Amino acid sequence: MFSFKLLIAAAALVCVGARHIVFEDETGYYLLPIEDLENIEPVPARAGRMRRQVQGSATVKSDGTSGANMRIPIVGNDRNVLSAVAGIGLTDQLKIGETSYGLALHNVKGHSATLSKSHFPGADRVTAAGNVNLYNNGDHKVDVNAFAARTMPEAPHQDSFNTFGTGAEYMYKQKLGGEVNVVHTPLWDKTDYSAAGKLNLFKDSDSSWDFKAGVSKSFSPFIPKSSWEPNYGFSYTKWF
Repeated sequence: MFSFKLLIAAAALVCVGARHIVFEDETGYYLLPIEDLENIEPVPARAGRMRRQVQGSATVKSDGTSGANMRIPIVGNDRNVLSAVAGIGLTDQLKIGETSYGLALHNVKGHSATLSKSHFPGADRVTAAGNVNLYNNGDHKVDVNAFAARTMPEAPHQDSFNTFGTGAEYMYKQKLGGEVNVVHTPLWDKTDYSAAGKLNLFKDSDSSWDFKAGVSKSFSPFIPKSSWEPNYGFSYTKWF
């Protein structure tokens, strides 16, 4: 059963900060909240530059696990920002299950690329991921993404292995949407499929509550029987 106490504990891990975009028009300067960053079109150079500060978020899932992520911009201009990223994942016993760090490049059109390294009990993993915005007219937004990961077990007798994934996401007015994902690990001939719906519960200029619910299933010769497993989670993001 979903634990409200766990939600509170995960939210407490959030490292929050501020980040707005400053633009200039004929009437002067105005602030654009960070959640609208991926929805703006490229602007002339005279329109101003990003003010970059820390962004943080926390997530809690139906299986009792939770996590927190931080993004700290390093350098950038009015179109691209290079950031340091870090995260921590907790088990259902609120113990550290995974830590990660890396670099992320975000573009004003909604494109992004990330290179990160994570550590969890018994292994390290290096992941390269990318996201491309295919369409965005303010109401409708379509993205595709892909990643490749290399897992390196610490035990000397275990071989390293690769995992590949791809997916697509649709959002309507940043309020309602869905996503589908496929992940494949050749070593075990294992393919994971997942689909989920997304709903924004609340959003203002400095905070957002979101809900996601879906199903997932694994296929592999080593898994003779599998079924679609339901899952859901809440996430919280805040800016100042």
